[in-house]
Amino acid sequence: MKTLVIGTGGREHALARALARDPGVTEVHAAPGNPGMAVVATLHDVDPLDGPAVAALAASLGVDLVVVGPEAPLVAGVADAVRTAGIAAFGPTAEAARLEGSKAFAKEVMDAAGVPTARALVCTTPEEAAAALDELGAPYVVKDDGLAAGKGVVVTSDRGEALTHAELCLSAGGERVVVEEYLDGPEVSVFAVTDGTTVRPLQAAQDFKRIHDGDRGPNTGGMGAYTPLPWASPGLADEVFATVLQPTVAELARRGTPFVGLVYAGLALTSRGLRVVEFNARFGDPETQPLLALLESPLGELLMAAATGRLASVPAPVFADGAAVAVVLASRGYPASSSSGDVITGVDVANSLPGVQVVHAGTALRDGALVTAGGRVLAVVGTGPDVAAARAAAYAGVACISYDGAQFRTDIAADR
Repeated sequence: MKTLVIGTGGREHALARALARDPGVTEVHAAPGNPGMAVVATLHDVDPLDGPAVAALAASLGVDLVVVGPEAPLVAGVADAVRTAGIAAFGPTAEAARLEGSKAFAKEVMDAAGVPTARALVCTTPEEAAAALDELGAPYVVKDDGLAAGKGVVVTSDRGEALTHAELCLSAGGERVVVEEYLDGPEVSVFAVTDGTTVRPLQAAQDFKRIHDGDRGPNTGGMGAYTPLPWASPGLADEVFATVLQPTVAELARRGTPFVGLVYAGLALTSRGLRVVEFNARFGDPETQPLLALLESPLGELLMAAATGRLASVPAPVFADGAAVAVVLASRGYPASSSSGDVITGVDVANSLPGVQVVHAGTALRDGALVTAGGRVLAVVGTGPDVAAARAAAYAGVACISYDGAQFRTDIAADR
């Protein structure tokens, strides 16, 4: 099987890496890719948001499967263009990807499917947002309705800050903003591969959204993650499958927009039971990095079966015993801004450590040197027999890497 991965980030590097070690995959291509992906894939230059260009590239390479990594190309309909060209695509249609592309649409689907979630009010004016904040009370949760790279949510006890964020979302071209009730309890991520009918959950993971230790500071795309979750209920996966994943997939199929790809449920384990915080329509980043580090079964076979409606015919995914922890290194200024062009050293040293793999995200080559080229630069993944050992391996790798302005959290998976 020949595969093409679309995207440039850490998630796509992890996907390309897992496909490359699948004995059934003969070629891995990536577009546009990054320097880390170049080790396991042949890179090609294409605009990942240009569906016809992606489809033309896939056809010219003769690939059997296109895996669309990021959310923006999915919402833009890249998977649709690939399918129209007669090539299998792992990723939902633009219509089904609205599950992530519109928070209001996701709430509508959950309501129809009976999926437990936070009460929400959809607002189109600052006045409506102000009334919603007063109705639901503090702590205030305000979400941009559209895509915001994981940074469109504000959770605060300051009503002024909440209202300012709502006004910013509406003034920046958004037509709607969502105000939700606050959900207490730990958050977990559960991914599932689906062909629109059959659903195959992966094991649960937890990510760390805020920039600073102790979950302080603004939200980011994710500063680290780990799997599995030793503290989670043994019945969590079954409960999520029965109450969240299968009903959501069935509702989208009922609407005539079956979801084919990776459905990601961000969940809060509240004092009142499990609640959905958000849905994503693709592999999460950085949770994908530790999850795929532990995946033992063939990824290519799984994704191709989902893309072609045969998921029920292949075995459920199998994960290795032990644990994996990913620690993200970000650039100076992130998440408000990012620094590019800072020379990175120590990646090869980190990669040589036992149980350590360095996943590239925002990197580039300049005059033969590896440099920063984005907000989240690298993810160092450590594996081990338990979370503590995997965490120690990850931070040993982090200690080897250096560049100006590097920032990372020191408490990823601590005390787990």
